Amino acid sequence: MKIKEDFILRKVADSYVVVPVNKMTLDFNGIINLNETGAFLFELLQKGAERDELVDKMLEEYDVDREKAEVDIDVFIQKVRDADVLE
Repeated sequence: MKIKEDFILRKVADSYVVVPVNKMTLDFNGIINLNETGAFLFELLQKGAERDELVDKMLEEYDVDREKAEVDIDVFIQKVRDADVLE
């Protein structure tokens, strides 16, 4: 999985936002707000990480059990898909 090139992640104060750039500004209205964990996953997806790698990295970075990480990642991936941010 990979995030489309026309979306960038920026930290604004204590929040993270994803905004469209280039041609995507015509098709995508608004921004996506993320928490720290969402930004962490988004950055991994920008590098082309697959679900299993997301789970492994989340377990390394955060104090969470595998089942909870898998559920949360599945929800995150679905939301990113619904927003049409994945290639």
